[in-house]
Order: sequence, then structure tokens, then C-alpha cells
Amino acid sequence: MKFIKYCLFATLLGIAVIFGINLYMEQGTKSLIYDNIAKIPPKKAALLLGTTKYIAKGKKNYFYTYRIRAAVTLWKAGKIKAIVVSGDNGTKYYDETTTMYNDLISSGIPAKYITKDYAGFRTLDSIVRAKAVFGLEDYIIISQRFHLERAIFIAKAKGHKVLGFIAKDIPETAAAYRMKFREYLARTKAFLDLYILRTEPKFYGKKERVNYRQR
Repeated sequence: MKFIKYCLFATLLGIAVIFGINLYMEQGTKSLIYDNIAKIPPKKAALLLGTTKYIAKGKKNYFYTYRIRAAVTLWKAGKIKAIVVSGDNGTKYYDETTTMYNDLISSGIPAKYITKDYAGFRTLDSIVRAKAVFGLEDYIIISQRFHLERAIFIAKAKGHKVLGFIAKDIPETAAAYRMKFREYLARTKAFLDLYILRTEPKFYGKKERVNYRQR
């Protein structure tokens, strides 16, 4: 009986910790997230966080589609002068970074102002490398709100000055519920990575130059 009580207590404590971290990240980043293009202050660059373009059976991943649209909106509004696209390029058959790069070019953004980060295997990697490799310190992060809250939390912990621009969500869908459930666990992992495990990116590599639009 004592063992059962211990397990129940441990489970409830774990759930409380997960929800506590989630609320902490939400409240700590709320004032830095924008969904109105007219209100977000301009920055030198944006960091576009990657995801796969297609899901099962070639079906479009609208999380991806809306992130691309958000990046294009920032660019056309003159809010940014460069974009770093950061994604997973783990195998020659899976390359989020080049896919985003090509779609941004197809949307009218000149290639010379788009820089590719092939080693954005996780959000932590993308954020840390944004400054360490690409020299970004004061920039806009682009993703859906649930993802932005974690990304901005990581960036603040690393001393970056950031804002978030919300890409459209796909609410009340099975995909959205799955992503948000995973996000609860990802936020807990991010907290542990930052303050307990002191996790570093998988790769750093040499510094790379970002080209900025002059006007």
C-alpha cells in the first residue's frame, strides 16, 4: 500500500512540475510575442524554426506552410533585413533547411539574404547556434505560439534579445492536439537542459556570415 501511495504521489508531483514549467514559460514570454505585423518592432534578422513540409502520405503540414507565410510577411513589411532558416538535415533524404530556403525564394525573398543553418536538430540547437555561429543577438523568432514560448524562453536564458512573431496555428485539429501534448514534455526537457543538464548543441562549427538588406 505504501508503495502505491508513493507512486501516486510521485505521479502527481511530476504532473504538477510539468504544468508549473508550462505556465512559467507562458507567463515569462507573453509580452514578447506578436501576432500583428504593424505592431512588432523591426529587427535586423529573423530566425525561422524548421519543421517538415509534408506529413504522412504527402499531405501538407500547415505548421510549415504558415511559418513560411509569416516569414514572408515580415520581409515584405520591412520588419527584417535577413532570415536564418534553421532545421534538421540529418540525412540526404530529409532536409528541412533547404526546403524552407527554396520556398522563401519562390515567395520573392532574394537568396542572398537567406542563410541556411543545417544543424538545427532541436530548438535548443537552433537558438544557441543563432548567436554562436550566425552572430544574431537581437532578432525575431518565427513559429506557432506554443513553440515560440519555449524558443523565446531558451533564448532569454542564453542572453539573447528576442521577440516572437506568431505563425498561424491549426486549432482544434488532431495534429494541433498532438503537437501541444508533445510541447508540454518538450518544455520540461528544455528546462532540464538549461538548468540541470547544461546541454549543448550537437554541432557548433565555424562562424558564418549573414547578409543584410541595406535599405
